[in-house]
Amino acid sequence: MGRAVCPGHDRCGRYNGNVKVRSPHLYGALRDLCLAAFALLGTEAERSGEIPFVVEEHGGLYEYRPLLRDHVEARTASLAQLEDARLAIAELRREPAAAIFARGDGADRTLFHGIVVPLLVATAEACGGFDWEDGAFNRTYVELEQSLFGTGRAYSATAPLVGVSVRAAIDLARGVQVRPTTAADLGAAFPGALMVLPARFGEESVRSSVLTFERELPAGEVALPDAPGELADAVTALRLATGAPVAAGPVVFEQLDRHPLELRAILGIAATEPSGEPTRLDAWRGQLAADLLERLDESECDPALGEALEFWELALFEAEPMRSERLREALSALLGGVDGLWAAAMRAATLLGETSQDRAVLVEELRALARGERTGADAPETLRRALVEVLLCEDPARLLAALDEAMLGLRPRPAGYFSARASAA
Repeated sequence: MGRAVCPGHDRCGRYNGNVKVRSPHLYGALRDLCLAAFALLGTEAERSGEIPFVVEEHGGLYEYRPLLRDHVEARTASLAQLEDARLAIAELRREPAAAIFARGDGADRTLFHGIVVPLLVATAEACGGFDWEDGAFNRTYVELEQSLFGTGRAYSATAPLVGVSVRAAIDLARGVQVRPTTAADLGAAFPGALMVLPARFGEESVRSSVLTFERELPAGEVALPDAPGELADAVTALRLATGAPVAAGPVVFEQLDRHPLELRAILGIAATEPSGEPTRLDAWRGQLAADLLERLDESECDPALGEALEFWELALFEAEPMRSERLREALSALLGGVDGLWAAAMRAATLLGETSQDRAVLVEELRALARGERTGADAPETLRRALVEVLLCEDPARLLAALDEAMLGLRPRPAGYFSARASAA
């Protein structure tokens, strides 16, 4: 037997003849919940007095806007205990289009905070308070159905970023962007964000940015993008491009058609701040980070290059003697091939040294590293530059042979990224 249609619906999915809905059962369950919530919230508002408000100016006219969102969100614990809330969540769980919100052990919590609370807030704001209007609820419900059953969905993920400052938004790649922000802006956009921001976030320009990741999801998609992984790759690209102590997170704020999702943690190595001097992310280094982010995907198909990246990034967080050991492993994986550390040191010096004197200094530094000696402060920077060159070269497999031929005088030294930059300057 089928489920009974809620009172007021006909079999075509119309309510009171003036709103067409695709899921009458979901409509009825959410409407009942909003009615019960309005009764609770309205009674509390009368008992506690006037709801706080702000005064907004619109073209010379002033409008008093009650802070209904704050009033609702402060009482979500009570609202979640309503029987109508349990029934509404059960109906959402039965709806395949809402499955993308129902993830993991916190599925009911995500459905409640991601769908129910925003619908309730939007309805209250459309009503201007807690005096019920069918038309206001119908409009907000239709917007929800457009999100659930539309042809596509707008997905976004945001993580606080420290270690660099930006004056304006900079596009990286793969839908990732760096933007300036403030702690207040994040708190307004994501309820509860102020509780999980990095220490001292927003107090200075190099701790006042976000990484964002945006993507259009096709209708019916039930799996979320790997935002923590995408943003962690962006952190690696920024560290390579700037040498700054870049870190993101510790959590990722995700939204689907502006509905908030359960918080996810970013990868630990991306969320941890290495030592170093913060810097400004200008357009040139932003483009370099974008190019590197595009090539990081390719490193997954090159085990040696992927290993070199991992060891170099781990070295950023190590003290001696482990730091030098990580850098030796990175150097060997990056340029050693089958020939080992000595060959890797010679190739790196050839790759990075613009003059014979530069190469002599690099050879001394890198061969000391290869012999097992502790490195100086410049070694991580040298490995960073070498990683950038290898990632951006057209054919990493051919690069080793080209460097060997250059050392034998059989061909000119390969002109890499930094050489081209120096020539242009």
